[in-house]
Amino acid sequence: MSDNQEMLLIGSKTKEALKAHDVNVAGSALDGLNSVVHWYIQQAAARAKANGRKTVRADDFVVMGGE
Repeated sequence: MSDNQEMLLIGSKTKEALKAHDVNVAGSALDGLNSVVHWYIQQAAARAKANGRKTVRADDFVVMGGE
């Protein structure tokens, strides 16, 4: 994990979900996905604040293309 980010994923469940797609899971895969999750959380919190809210909602996690 980069920058010593806390692991937010349940490793066994995440690996199971990936293997359901008939792929192998490298040791670094969970770290990479965990970094993405941390990024999404940061972006959602920033979007909520930018909209004058302290509450993060589901639509704060939607990444809009082309904006």
